Amino acid sequence: MKITLKIWRQKNNSSKGRFVEYSVDNVNRHMSFLEMLDVLNENLIHKGEDPVAFTHDCREGICGSCGLVINGRPHGPDTAVATCQLHMRNFKDGDVILVEPWRARAFPVIKDLVVDRSAFDRILQAGGYVSVDTGSAPEANAILVPKEKAEEAFLAAACIGCGACVAACKNASAMLFVSAKVSHLALLPQGDPERRERVLKMVKAMDEEGFGPCTNTGACQAECPKEISVAHIARLNREYLKGTFT
Repeated sequence: MKITLKIWRQKNNSSKGRFVEYSVDNVNRHMSFLEMLDVLNENLIHKGEDPVAFTHDCREGICGSCGLVINGRPHGPDTAVATCQLHMRNFKDGDVILVEPWRARAFPVIKDLVVDRSAFDRILQAGGYVSVDTGSAPEANAILVPKEKAEEAFLAAACIGCGACVAACKNASAMLFVSAKVSHLALLPQGDPERRERVLKMVKAMDEEGFGPCTNTGACQAECPKEISVAHIARLNREYLKGTFT
């Protein structure tokens, strides 16, 4: 099939960006979206033009580095998938596809579709860890964790930090990301001793990075490739209040 791409091109953070239109012929419907961009870049390089910069690594929906806004939706029209898992069978012959980077003040554009998401790293460095020396791996049943809490912690830990929640939110809020990290550790015995201090530090770091407030629209959950629940935001709010008053 043949498609038309309108892609955001921007040389660097200080330059002015614009949409540039490209035509891609002979697109196989079984290609992933990133494979289609590879074909486009091969064509551009063959013509002596600058290829479109975009990020990727595992291409298996695990690393979270591939995020793009496609036709106005983070990661594209499919649900519960990262951009690298999106396939061209979700589009039709002759479609015009708009491709943009994440739009958030805290995620400045580096080039084209590549944004700087190191703000997430700094939030994690502020408190998203367990600082006790655990030594070697303990025996599996040495610390008993109720099955319900273990499963909930596991679902929160599934967050890949892609930033789709920020891109989907009208306020560019990072609450879903932060709440997933807070929930993951607060639910487990190993993370309990630092839970009050952790949430205060992480929320403070989130605010300092320039992310917006949460107004509970649910767009973050709808676009999350790992379907992280907004229930974790409610837990973060409870943890924050407890941390503030204790």
